[in-house]
Amino acid sequence: MKPGADFTFIRPHFPSLSFSCSAGPAWCRLERRLRTAEQAFRQIQNIVDFTSNVISCLLGEKFVHSGEVVRLPLEFVRQLSIKIQHQRPAWRCDKVMDIYSGCALCLPNLTSPTLHQPTPTPPLCIEIKPKCGFLPSPKHVSKDIKTRVCRYCMHQHYKVANGKWKRRSLYCPLDLFSGNKQRMHFAIRHLIEEPQNNLKVFKGGQCIYSSKEGSDESPDTNSLLHHLRPYFLRGNNRVNGHVTTKAVLNDFIQVLGNALLSAAGGDGGQVTDRTGEGRSFCEASLFNKERIRHGSQGLPTNNILSRILQTQMLDSLDIEGLYPLYCRVEQHLQDFPKDRTGLQIDGPYDQNFLEKVQKCLMEDDDSVEYAAAKVHQYRIAMTAKDCSIMVTLVPSSEEEDDDEDLSSQKRLRDFRPQAFSSSVSVLDLDPKPLDSVPRQLRLDQKIVSCYLRTGGTLPNSSLPPLPSILAAEREERALRFQAV
Repeated sequence: MKPGADFTFIRPHFPSLSFSCSAGPAWCRLERRLRTAEQAFRQIQNIVDFTSNVISCLLGEKFVHSGEVVRLPLEFVRQLSIKIQHQRPAWRCDKVMDIYSGCALCLPNLTSPTLHQPTPTPPLCIEIKPKCGFLPSPKHVSKDIKTRVCRYCMHQHYKVANGKWKRRSLYCPLDLFSGNKQRMHFAIRHLIEEPQNNLKVFKGGQCIYSSKEGSDESPDTNSLLHHLRPYFLRGNNRVNGHVTTKAVLNDFIQVLGNALLSAAGGDGGQVTDRTGEGRSFCEASLFNKERIRHGSQGLPTNNILSRILQTQMLDSLDIEGLYPLYCRVEQHLQDFPKDRTGLQIDGPYDQNFLEKVQKCLMEDDDSVEYAAAKVHQYRIAMTAKDCSIMVTLVPSSEEEDDDEDLSSQKRLRDFRPQAFSSSVSVLDLDPKPLDSVPRQLRLDQKIVSCYLRTGGTLPNSSLPPLPSILAAEREERALRFQAV
């Protein structure tokens, strides 16, 4: 999904089709194209139904854009496919856009909201793929390491070993989902230092910061901070009247963290305590628990991170515990293929589907219905683990004060961070196919094996910041020296 595009085109996966036609080849091709277009429309409509009837109920309607299926002229789709091909990352180029069905999923362009008051600086939009925010229960895993080190941190070793990325990211999802501001800011800083596919920054709809897969070049953090500086000219960390680059970075992280913690567009909300779970700290995280001096250890119940985490935790068995249930379903479908519809393996994603997921029994009764419900829970959890959070920040316009002490108020305001209005949305919410379960099991085994083989080698302290962040600290020291 391309969050910067007004339309999202999804190429469905079609099984091979065979037809018995008495007409000539041209008619066969036409019939196949018509049937393929119908299948494409149905598959994209399935995504809309899954998003609106299932995910929206779990994450909250205010955070989810279900989109709608639209039909487009085939020539327009063909020209668009040609135009954007060079902009696609190399790892996606093996997936070809469907230019024959004329079906597309239309979604709002969240990187450049149209309904906002004009401001001197355009809106910012930050895309975050947070990934899985908890550790699995030891009851269903074969390797103890999985209960101590999160999937994301282990996966980093595997990705570097296979050349997908040149450097490990030190971001840990459990820090972001902790609800503790210190840990969250720590996680966001590491996302900025090594964004990979987990962070992008847009300004006025244009991507100004991201990583290129497999590239030897570090992301240009200095360029990002240059773009951000006009938004934080009123920062409270000035040196000799100058807002330092370090202050810009800190203010940006603070504003983003506050937006992620906001509950349904406003601060507050009941906090869920997670201190006793033992599944909210990852041993691979470089955050020292002793640094936590104050603040909650949970998330406001109405905020988006809390809702995503609770949806992720529908995966209560881990892939290892789920796989035998998947095999039960697969064996049953081989014996009784017509039951595929009744078990709603491919939808429809309606209220009945959601009820099956929510009313699933706690204990296995050896039925295929129980196994299918747990598989559905896992598929929904995987969607939540792979979703994208879009945080849009719109700078507040300057307001004139009528107070007679205007000058002193303005001076006080100038030393506060820029005010923003924010909105949060969630994208990339398509349902995961049933046949993804065996692939996930194989990948899980490879990730754990690689981590154990490398010894989970991590530095004792944080890796040095990127050159631009070091330059920012040198800049701050130099300005302080000059001020003296």
